[in-house]
Amino acid sequence: MTAEVKLSKEELLKLYNMDLDELLDISSKLVNDRVEFCSIVNARNGKCSQNCKYCAQSSHYCTNIESYPLIPTEDVIKAAEESRENKADRFAVVTSGKTPAEEDFDKVVAMIKAVNSVEGIKSCASIGILDEEQAKALADAGLKRFHHNINTSESYYPSVCTTHTWQDRLNTCKLVKKYGMELCCGVILGMGETVEQRVEMAMELAEIQPESIPINILMPIKDTPFENYHDKIDEENVLRTLAIFKIANPNSILRFCGGRMRLSQENQEKALKTCVEGILIGNYLTTIGKEPHEDIETIQRLGKKIN
Repeated sequence: MTAEVKLSKEELLKLYNMDLDELLDISSKLVNDRVEFCSIVNARNGKCSQNCKYCAQSSHYCTNIESYPLIPTEDVIKAAEESRENKADRFAVVTSGKTPAEEDFDKVVAMIKAVNSVEGIKSCASIGILDEEQAKALADAGLKRFHHNINTSESYYPSVCTTHTWQDRLNTCKLVKKYGMELCCGVILGMGETVEQRVEMAMELAEIQPESIPINILMPIKDTPFENYHDKIDEENVLRTLAIFKIANPNSILRFCGGRMRLSQENQEKALKTCVEGILIGNYLTTIGKEPHEDIETIQRLGKKIN
């Protein structure tokens, strides 16, 4: 583990604005030569009651995505086995919605137990805002890691969603830790936040101390309020943000997730050499990723090892 030195907002802003190569050189000293692969299954899609402005699954917007109820456990097991074959050692059950639907929760718990039975795979889940009873039940089921993003800084959150609060998300993160599960908690970049708010995110995550920080880059989706937000962040500022996140969170694994295809291959590799130590392989919830073999080849070419 790396000794953690908490930097002030002013210090992080100064780092953010320094020469890019110098900044990446600083963050590169905090990464190791291993990259962790994980994968997901979209176990229930669409019809979410929340109005998150980036999301194709929100029932507030007419994005015409396919909606479907909870998939069979057999399909989850098959997906977990395929992810293992693609060198992932973590596999997440993901469902849409603000909170786990009462009628589905026991089925999700059964899915997690089934994932735990797949040799070489650690179970993860991303099923929304939890209450105390649900958090305890997931821990009792043997869930290894729970994913719940803060998405953006607390100061910017009301510009992204008004049907629940940033504090609601933080409360779930605290419950995950209370019941001994690992926490995967990250953000979506490029939603109109300022540079200062990106630094605030880094500092807020440093307080939360997740084991994994998934980094998503907004993929603007037609018919959502953020459909024209293609220009809210460029590749250089993604790299700057990644470096600051790593510097502020040296003990957390930064993980490439949705939207990394907005970066050139060159910049994806630059990030993997200097600040990113994890990849969500395959496709994402409603957007396309890379073929797993492409990521395997990239990691091997960079001289790194896959966990």
